Amino acid sequence: MNARFLAHWLTTAAALGVTAWILPGVRVDSFAALAVSALVLGFVNAIVRPVLVLLTLPFTVLTLGLFYVIVNGVAFGLAAFLVPGFSVASFFTAVLGAFVVGVISWFIGIFSGRRGKTAARSAVVEVHRHHDGRWGT
Repeated sequence: MNARFLAHWLTTAAALGVTAWILPGVRVDSFAALAVSALVLGFVNAIVRPVLVLLTLPFTVLTLGLFYVIVNGVAFGLAAFLVPGFSVASFFTAVLGAFVVGVISWFIGIFSGRRGKTAARSAVVEVHRHHDGRWGT
């Protein structure tokens, strides 16, 4: 199994678990349901949500991007619908749950150091022109 996939899956599962603990309308019955829910949520976000974003692009443009929040709630609600043991009380709770999962995943990504790895790979190379016209470091 790819380590990056595993890290992303664990981050989503932790964020979903915290969201279920914080929000009264989001319920996860067991650790198995949490693991499957994180997997299905990742699948829905990777496959279904881009299609929804494309289909709802005119509404997103008209609302200056605010409709994207609704699309995230629909994706979160769809994942809850597909997984037994993972439920969402209402559409508003799904929208709020998607937001909370996103924020918690973002924080976990910051504190785990995953976000900084791309910046750590880049390097600045200074090249100067010498007095005789040659270029070099």
